[in-house]
Amino acid sequence: MRVVIADDQVRARRSLKALLSTALPGAEIREAADGAEAVRLAEELRPQLVVMDLRMPGLDGIAATREIKSRWPGIKILVLSLYPNLREQARTAGADLFVGKGEPPERLVCAVASLL
Repeated sequence: MRVVIADDQVRARRSLKALLSTALPGAEIREAADGAEAVRLAEELRPQLVVMDLRMPGLDGIAATREIKSRWPGIKILVLSLYPNLREQARTAGADLFVGKGEPPERLVCAVASLL
């Protein structure tokens, strides 16, 4: 199992990595600080899942989602964002699920399980 976490906030990435490491024992979890790095890691690793923030400097999560899904449609993308008003844009870009950052961690774990 390979997972990429894309978020420009180091603390958010580390927290997600800790949560997903517990939920997905043995998974290889890599971190990306922006959308461009997420696309690069998707090409390198061909992960089963990308957990994508939307608001990042440079290539944002919407553009990164669109690029990943156009090149590797089998990669699942779970958007994790503070901006519920961007839900439809994320879906249009190809996101498989949208979870708000304010939701309980159990919701994220259930969402991940539903995609894998």
